[in-house]
Amino acid sequence: MGLIHIDLFTTLDGVAQAPGGPEEDPESGFEFGGWQAPLFDDVVGQQIDSGMEGMDALLLGRRTYDIFSSFWPHQDGGIAQLFNRIPKYVVSRQSLNPEWEGTSQLGPDVVASLRELRNKHENIHVIGSLDFVQTLFAERLFDQLNLWVYPILLGRGKKVFAGGVVPSNLRLIEPVVASPKGAVMQRYALVEGTPGVGDMSAGD
Repeated sequence: MGLIHIDLFTTLDGVAQAPGGPEEDPESGFEFGGWQAPLFDDVVGQQIDSGMEGMDALLLGRRTYDIFSSFWPHQDGGIAQLFNRIPKYVVSRQSLNPEWEGTSQLGPDVVASLRELRNKHENIHVIGSLDFVQTLFAERLFDQLNLWVYPILLGRGKKVFAGGVVPSNLRLIEPVVASPKGAVMQRYALVEGTPGVGDMSAGD
């Protein structure tokens, strides 16, 4: 059965809205669009490239799909070639007229659709798509969470964990990687069970 990866860039206070550019997602007057750009370096680029190895499908929310479909078909290079080649699946309540080759819209039963995708693909990546990601967290419908955490605080904006998570255990599956500009890459796998509790004073 295939794996669903969630790939996100986030600030230290958990803001993941519009990392790539000023016009990416200005919803609610967000004025920090493009906050990732000044902190991007070669290590970040290398880790992004390596994280895409084996990717054989993209799974996107509607807003992220619209951004990607207006940009990547007109680009060259490794990431563009990958994104343009592999199947793209879009989760949206609105009807979709896909112009990006290889795009399909998932049916209204997201859980059933994701089960079918897992049987068709080995490594499905969700990039951005913050609203949709909340559903994946709430339903535990993901296998790996890949977070680039950047050393800034924004104080406002859409959050990675926006209140839809359920108690879950994660396991760090690779050593943490830090970039020269202070971004930290963390890759976690979802594991069974819920967080345990204890008494730190026990044994005193």
